[in-house]
Amino acid sequence: MTNRLALVLAAAVVLAGCRPRVITKLERDEAANVISEAEFAATLKDWSRAEGLYARAAALCPDQGETWVRLGIVRVRLHDSDGARSAYKSALSAFKDDFKRDPANTASVIRGASVLVILGRADEARSLVDKAYEINPGDGRLRNFVEMKGVDKIIADPGLKEVSP
Repeated sequence: MTNRLALVLAAAVVLAGCRPRVITKLERDEAANVISEAEFAATLKDWSRAEGLYARAAALCPDQGETWVRLGIVRVRLHDSDGARSAYKSALSAFKDDFKRDPANTASVIRGASVLVILGRADEARSLVDKAYEINPGDGRLRNFVEMKGVDKIIADPGLKEVSP
């Protein structure tokens, strides 16, 4: 009987972790304030302070891809390649989740493609954009990105090396 109870409790704990955490308005507001402070620290080139603040904001609102991207950039500046790579992967996940929730939000696809290029995965970036374009053939922003060879332009950007881990 005790083993069965332990098994039921373990299953409940595992299943409770399967659903995404609901982010409250208070957490979003706090994250926005923390991001503002992080941007100020980055303006002053206080990279260590900015890194801690962006990490805190990302923990509060892990669904915000831009926060993860900024965290990755700051970690590159701190010469923390593994940390930057991890932050960029979290950004990619957030952008992909955002597109799954709202397939009309093609800006998330373009940002996700940018992150894939930063991570050195240009072929995946092209594939991501192509799949999204098949879903949204009438989206002007995505059509322009594809027609203008946006992934190739990101690859050719000289600033790419400054943010790549």
